Amino acid sequence: MFIQTVALKDVKFFSFHGYYPEEQLIGSHFLVSATVTFLPSEDSEALHHTVNYEVLNDIMNEEMVKTQQLLETVVKNILHRILHAFPFLLTIEVGIKKLNPCMPGAVNHSFVQLHYTASEQSDTYYKSF
Repeated sequence: MFIQTVALKDVKFFSFHGYYPEEQLIGSHFLVSATVTFLPSEDSEALHHTVNYEVLNDIMNEEMVKTQQLLETVVKNILHRILHAFPFLLTIEVGIKKLNPCMPGAVNHSFVQLHYTASEQSDTYYKSF
């Protein structure tokens, strides 16, 4: 069985996410990644039989402009929107790195990630896709 992977890695954003009011005022740089897997179609040239990574990028852009206190909320929102756009996915992984978070020490980035795996019942349904 073949499993197809489509991903966008380290898409850079400047956004205003953060728990503290100061973070929401000054903003920070973030890197967002999304990786999805699915059963490939026989027609590999049909865009509607795959995951259009432009759609992934649009979802990321739209969610990163909505200020949230917690990155956990942002990754959850991105993941839910990806699943809604592409319900045939087997797995989805969304992660956000906050570059140089404001805390003591030389911290390169903080990281939040969420992973989705389709149930067996969903897998059977999507094999007919």
